[in-house]
Amino acid sequence: MFDRQRVAYLKMHNLSRRQMLQWSGLSGMGMLLGSCGTTLLSEPIGQAFDPFNARINALMQSQKPVPEFPASAIEPDDKLLINTFDITPQIDPLKFQLAVNGDVDNPLVLKLADLQKLPLTSMTIRHVCVEGWAAIVQWGGVRLSELARLAQPKATVKYVYFKSADGYYESWDLASALHPQTLMVYQRNGRPLAVENGAPLRLASPIKLGYKQSKWVTQITFVERLMPAKGYWEDLGYEWFGGL
Repeated sequence: MFDRQRVAYLKMHNLSRRQMLQWSGLSGMGMLLGSCGTTLLSEPIGQAFDPFNARINALMQSQKPVPEFPASAIEPDDKLLINTFDITPQIDPLKFQLAVNGDVDNPLVLKLADLQKLPLTSMTIRHVCVEGWAAIVQWGGVRLSELARLAQPKATVKYVYFKSADGYYESWDLASALHPQTLMVYQRNGRPLAVENGAPLRLASPIKLGYKQSKWVTQITFVERLMPAKGYWEDLGYEWFGGL
């Protein structure tokens, strides 16, 4: 839908495919290996459904967190550049819904208020863009692993897709998605997330480059296999894993 805009964006930044692959593959798996339907209104918030399959549970427990920065290191708001096209979706937070579905035993439809009732996790990490800039940001939200516990992915799941309100789409490996610092965030620097930064809900993690961290997320889908469409930028030549 945005092919012309994507091509224009690449030309504007004078980025070759080789540059993109070099930047996005700086350390590949290094950080990960080294550091790393229903509505909740009908169920008690925070309830973990059993059984949570042993493979996914073990995967979650084996993940190591990336060292964080002190709050004093948080950089000014303008350090986090806003890279988007002409379309910035305007989503009413009161009408917002997040679908968690796919190969799961307990599909979910969550309002923003439902997400805010789950345990809040905050992290102060470096957000790294493939264009060569970075900013230290504090994100606040719910761990994606908490949503996985509620949705109960099947033992065959290997990947997670993220769909956004503006048509953006991404896919991650399951291990990265379940990392303890992979969050679905609704706060930035202790304040409600701005729409320019992805409100009401965006993906954030210190183990992935910025283009992997989808904004305006409305759907999370657990799948066994990758589909031909792997990611908005990856389908134009970006490296798929996008790790730091």
